[in-house]
Amino acid sequence: MAGPVPATEQMPSRLNMMAPMIPFALLWLFKPLLPSWAIVPPKSCLGGCGTIEGLIPFVDWVNAGIQFLRSYEIFGLFTFRDITRSIARGIDVPLDFTEALLYKGFGAVGPMPWVMIVGLMIVFGLYLRGWRLALLGGGTFFYLSLFSLRGIWELSMKTLSAIAVSVPLAAIIGLLIGIAAAKRQRIAMVVAPMLNILQSLPHFSYLIIVAIFFGVGAKAGVIATVIFAFPPMTRLTMLGLREISSEVREAGIMAGCTRWQMLYKVEIPSARSALMLGVNQVIMQCLAMVVIASFIGQPGLGHDLLTRLQNLRLGQAFEIGVAVVLIAVTLDRFSQALVEKEPERIKDGPLWVRHPYLCAIALIIVGSIGLASLTEAAVQLPKEYTVSISSYLDAMIKFITTSLFTPLGILRDFLLVYVFMPTKATFQSMPWVAVMTLIGCVGWKLGRWKLALTVMAFVFFIAASGYWVRAVITLYMVFVALCICAAIGIPLGIWAAKKDRRTKFVLGLCDTFQTFPSFIYLLPAVMLFQISDVSAIFAIVVYATIPITRYTIFGLRNIPSQIVEAALTSGCTERQMLWKVRMPMAFPEMLLGLNQTLMFALFMVMIAGFIGTVDLSQEIFRALSFNDGGKGLVIGLCVSLIGLTADRLLVEWSNQQKKRLGFAN
Repeated sequence: MAGPVPATEQMPSRLNMMAPMIPFALLWLFKPLLPSWAIVPPKSCLGGCGTIEGLIPFVDWVNAGIQFLRSYEIFGLFTFRDITRSIARGIDVPLDFTEALLYKGFGAVGPMPWVMIVGLMIVFGLYLRGWRLALLGGGTFFYLSLFSLRGIWELSMKTLSAIAVSVPLAAIIGLLIGIAAAKRQRIAMVVAPMLNILQSLPHFSYLIIVAIFFGVGAKAGVIATVIFAFPPMTRLTMLGLREISSEVREAGIMAGCTRWQMLYKVEIPSARSALMLGVNQVIMQCLAMVVIASFIGQPGLGHDLLTRLQNLRLGQAFEIGVAVVLIAVTLDRFSQALVEKEPERIKDGPLWVRHPYLCAIALIIVGSIGLASLTEAAVQLPKEYTVSISSYLDAMIKFITTSLFTPLGILRDFLLVYVFMPTKATFQSMPWVAVMTLIGCVGWKLGRWKLALTVMAFVFFIAASGYWVRAVITLYMVFVALCICAAIGIPLGIWAAKKDRRTKFVLGLCDTFQTFPSFIYLLPAVMLFQISDVSAIFAIVVYATIPITRYTIFGLRNIPSQIVEAALTSGCTERQMLWKVRMPMAFPEMLLGLNQTLMFALFMVMIAGFIGTVDLSQEIFRALSFNDGGKGLVIGLCVSLIGLTADRLLVEWSNQQKKRLGFAN
């Protein structure tokens, strides 16, 4: 058996790992000798930005393209904008129906009564999973009705009417594109990079383009939501269809299925779990985007929540935030239960025995209509029967902030002065050519020239766009948040992975926190730390710690049993088992978790711009205010390329570690 590797043989390997840092350090060390253009790109955004074009006028090019699409008449008949406005008018048809069904009514016929919706949710929950889900569904809509002194019920119905249109459209579009990509490799080669960009592009970049071509209002919000929500459905459709076993396909061929029969009678049913998971993801993405779409006139809870946050009415914002969270958790749990629901054999007997839930639904519909004809309180609770606890919440928030003002103020000031500001200054002092060289060297180390040139091109685009300084500030916030997330998530994952009960508890917390819409995390951040980099990073950390925790647990609990048995046989202690066996084996999965954490952090940095951070998010908000599509799209691409650069490097590193450990070919 080979002995331990001598220290003299370990030294070259360690130096080899540190090699990419050498040119970066040299360029940074000799920064005074570099020309000014190699430190900060010419025309880079140093503060106001204004109409700065950048080293390469990407913004002007995009705006010229947008103007061309707005004004050029195809065959002298209509413009591209005319087409998009026609699509928007087409969205009005289903949207008008769902709005009438939930809160406007059909002329003399009113909307669905709140008692009907509560009853239907209870029956649906009983059918899918049992009394706990029924209690969640019924309790959520009872809360929306009871706590509606400030109009939460109607706002919730506006939000749900948009979701009821967005989810089917996004699911159908994602399904069709996913089927086409799974069947044709050439289509997959085009679709895959588009999905990468779409899923890493900030929400607000969608909003500007949608506002230009589709207008504003509820229909524009639905279109922006659909564009944002269909990529996960496409990915999971491709994955589900590709993982169908060859035996299943051969059975379909032997049965004489045509291509279309093979698709809708064999392949789609076989991929049901993946497709239903895609629907779950679409629902959650739609809810997240419907809140953010309030920036382009989407009515509902999101618009009211943003208004309360802007005016620092935290008690009212908290009350609305609870409504958003309850809707999110309810939709998530119901869609998950729908994924897991297996077909049941119909019992013999009369109609109410064979179809008990359908009979219950019919009784609820008839009963609630009869009750609504007797009293208006069954349609929507009158104001005198509704409640609001916002004044109590304001008092509680004031008490908490007053009680914790001194220690939280000291902590905030300490972090700002001794941690965040020095880190920010360090990032801002890095020459852009040094950063691009470092990224290129790391790319070459991991994947040779192809990966190196790709990631260097990403960095060059950011530098040439004119937003390098803002991008560096964004990078600093992501880096600090990433370090804190790893410092919290990895130990928490190690602790949770030791016992099944801990694992179940922590993963349950992760599932719950992941269903919360992103703006909700700004509430405790502003409440505790006011408006500063500390509050923004606090919100980012709370939101982005979930993936690294989840992947750490997954990596530690999925180590091959024969490796664990071999380590136990060799006499490893529990500590040795963790640090010499489990952690090295789980390292590839932890890298993937770190990658997802970085993506979550980037996403939340853009949301945190709402409370005043001075980075790329502020520029996106400014572009949204002035309806500057070119600026919004270019800044969105800068954010996307930061994420894609990290994604390419971390995924390649993880794959290499898996190969080294024998987990991949």
